[in-house]
Amino acid sequence: MIKKIFIFIIGCLVIPTLSAKTINIGITMYSLSDKYPTYVQDAMKKFAEEHSELKLRFADANGDPTKMLNDVENFIDSNVDAIVAMPTDPKIVKAIGLKAQKAKIPFIVVTVKPNEEDMKYLTSYVGSEEIVSGEMQGKFVVDALNGKAANTIILLGPLGLDAQIKRTEGNKNILSKHPEIKVVAEQEAKWDRAKAIEVSENLLLANKNVNVILANNDEMAIGALLAAKKLGFKDQDLLIVGIDATPDALEYLGNGLDATIYQSASGQGRTSIEMAYKSVIGEQVPLYNWIPFELVTPNNKEQYLNKYKE
Repeated sequence: MIKKIFIFIIGCLVIPTLSAKTINIGITMYSLSDKYPTYVQDAMKKFAEEHSELKLRFADANGDPTKMLNDVENFIDSNVDAIVAMPTDPKIVKAIGLKAQKAKIPFIVVTVKPNEEDMKYLTSYVGSEEIVSGEMQGKFVVDALNGKAANTIILLGPLGLDAQIKRTEGNKNILSKHPEIKVVAEQEAKWDRAKAIEVSENLLLANKNVNVILANNDEMAIGALLAAKKLGFKDQDLLIVGIDATPDALEYLGNGLDATIYQSASGQGRTSIEMAYKSVIGEQVPLYNWIPFELVTPNNKEQYLNKYKE
């Protein structure tokens, strides 16, 4: 009897110790100078706050693939239980995935979609179907113009990224069906507001009859509208549409920005850490986790502003 009581007491002491084991997740982000990754990061932190055993470690690659790989190696050397990456570009996924596989730890990719042939190197992907956001931008413009002719500029994210390629492809899928809407220029502005001001100013000076600016993200859309205001364009002269529905963009909505496409940073951030967490504790997770896009206009911007207050 005494032996049984002793075993029971030991069991009670051991079980809480096991359940309280810290789970360390290393997270490398392509650049925290872009607003969107910071909102993804915030959502990750909120999920961790709900799970006291979770400890998150963040690294900012500053757009440098070499630094991202070094960050991953540092995570592995410090014995993290899983790695989450928002890659600098799709090409780096295989290299990170091979390191994670060698270390026998789960590898989750968020936002930036890997090349299809590299999906075998990761545990799970969390993101949104990029082509849909570009098509939503295009449909908004077509509806707003209502048959009127227009000249369009497209501001591109870093060339070669899935988001840049697919969002632009989505724009053209829609606009190509409307010959009265012509794309007169497209240029890379690297997701960056300051770069977009410079690029937009040059393009608007060279194409003074532009009526529409489509930007692959909100920071570039904001840069475009600031450049347009500087050159004397009035809000009614231009339709400007972005993607992400960041708080900054929502503040400009109805004041130079006509629409944006909500990409759920909270959904992507939370789900990516959830997939990492479940993988570490031995649960099966899906390879693809799609987070839907949503159109945001001045009429419904308050509900999206509230999402950032939750």
